[in-house]
Amino acid sequence: MYTLEFDTEIPKICIPIVGTKEEEIIKTAEDLVAAKVDLIEWRADYCSCILEDERLCLFLRKLRRSTGSTPLLFTIRTTAEGGELTISFEQYIHTLQVAAQSECVDYIDVEMFWWDRALSESEPVTEGTIREAVQALQQHVQVIGSYHDFQGTPQELQITKRLLAMHDNGADIPKMAVMPQRKEDVLTLMCATLQAKRQIPDTPVIAMSMGALGAVSRVAGANFGSAVTFGCYGETSAPGQIPLEELRVALKRLQIS
Repeated sequence: MYTLEFDTEIPKICIPIVGTKEEEIIKTAEDLVAAKVDLIEWRADYCSCILEDERLCLFLRKLRRSTGSTPLLFTIRTTAEGGELTISFEQYIHTLQVAAQSECVDYIDVEMFWWDRALSESEPVTEGTIREAVQALQQHVQVIGSYHDFQGTPQELQITKRLLAMHDNGADIPKMAVMPQRKEDVLTLMCATLQAKRQIPDTPVIAMSMGALGAVSRVAGANFGSAVTFGCYGETSAPGQIPLEELRVALKRLQIS
């Protein structure tokens, strides 16, 4: 397993791959390795192969050969959190387990608040269900627990509580992304991140404000405790992502990297 060593001042740069074709994904992965990014995220919800277990494992082996020692994050972002795939909780967890057991990925993103959106499920998803799923995955990988709000920015206390809840439910790295509607929302996100980090100082936290208004959080987030910033290489996977080389320049000018 290849994992990151987090610095309290220097954010790691993660670049998502959002291709729909296997050859395109492999080529982008090779480019990102050459560009020396810290972490590569495969947004698997863009690719139809993931719902076929054998095909997924075969492709993950190819992708691992391409990424080499660069850590690889496997993510299925559902439509409920701004992704490309509508999927049942059972299928979601099963696919994450297949990816984890392939031993080809280092981190797996888990959407932690299914119970907020699982009212139509025949078997309700609870915090205990999520905790058990996280523990099972952690036998093979580290887990980034995530929550995305594309509609707005919760109050500061609610953001802090959600980050801490992800930590309490077993996530190795809590992650939260919110959409600002005004400038004050960006400050709310960064202050909440700072408060959460002070309560769990030994745990990496990832937090960002999305869109053009929140782009500053992708550059200055490390000053408030965020350990990773997400940029883009070509197509974006979330609003407000900054192209890789521009992000590096911005971080250098702030003397953060």
